[in-house]
Amino acid sequence: MKKIEFSREETKAMVGEIQDYFREELDQTIGDIPAEMLMRFFAERIGPYFYNRGLYDSQAILMERMDELTDTIYALEQKTDFVR
Repeated sequence: MKKIEFSREETKAMVGEIQDYFREELDQTIGDIPAEMLMRFFAERIGPYFYNRGLYDSQAILMERMDELTDTIYALEQKTDFVR
């Protein structure tokens, strides 16, 4: 699997979110470097769980759409004497 990479702007935004969380929820401050290290930890170790969940959800939607498409195609089928 290809390593997930974030742009500098994305990293900066996520670091800001982590810092906001620490300040608002934990009443603590966290510097840029520790916040980025925490973000990278979650991206590398926890991120694949979220990534896979997204893949599973996408796959389920695709399978639903394929079932709908199959039903639509069967609805177009014309009656013949041929039996499958």
